[in-house]
Amino acid sequence: MRYRHDAKTLDGTRIYAIGDMHGRLDLLQKLEALIEADAGGSGAANLIAVYLGDYIDRGPDSRALIDWIMHNPLAGFEPIYLKGNHEDWMLRFLAGSEVVTSWFANGGVETLESYGLEAHGFPTPDEAREWRRQLSAKLPADHLAFFQGLQISHECGDYLFVHAGLKPGVPLAAQDARDQLWIRDEFLESDEDFGRMVVHGHSIGRTPQIQNNRICVDTGAYYSGHLTAAVLERDEVWFLQT
Repeated sequence: MRYRHDAKTLDGTRIYAIGDMHGRLDLLQKLEALIEADAGGSGAANLIAVYLGDYIDRGPDSRALIDWIMHNPLAGFEPIYLKGNHEDWMLRFLAGSEVVTSWFANGGVETLESYGLEAHGFPTPDEAREWRRQLSAKLPADHLAFFQGLQISHECGDYLFVHAGLKPGVPLAAQDARDQLWIRDEFLESDEDFGRMVVHGHSIGRTPQIQNNRICVDTGAYYSGHLTAAVLERDEVWFLQT
């Protein structure tokens, strides 16, 4: 089903916005095949694939998923890679933060295991320091560069793409990166016109959501098996889903 709204893409542009992947390489490969088939007859001069962040954690294949994204880009697409709060968690852990040990309770252990660590449960402070040392040693340099190079947001036409959302009452130019990575209820409950249609993930729904000011495509792929992409062209939006 196709929906119409006031926001528009740039002329000749079709955008695919891909929701939170969380280590489910199997689903990403299936969704990218659907995207390639959908784009095949589009006639669009410009094809853009926006990955909305949360590549890692929870699912079993975080490392393999990063390898896949880096080395198998969709042919003919401009790829845009956004940062999610789970990548933020990992980078802060690597930088020495002790307050992000909650990462391990939210899928970080699965990511460590995918990089060859023998991680388990919730670590003691000494174990956390040892896991940091091991992850720093085992994380490939190109993976670290990928994580460090992720964008916070992307604008195209009347759309703004961001992992989590925006803080109501704050101009676009003054939005804080932490809000864009982590915000939930304050954004989800707002009907504010942000000046752009916001396309985001981060907040799981059983189905993709279209509101007057936002589109959410996080459908809990890591446990539901449904990885979702919003397809945006002119004033239309429709969805592809595994």
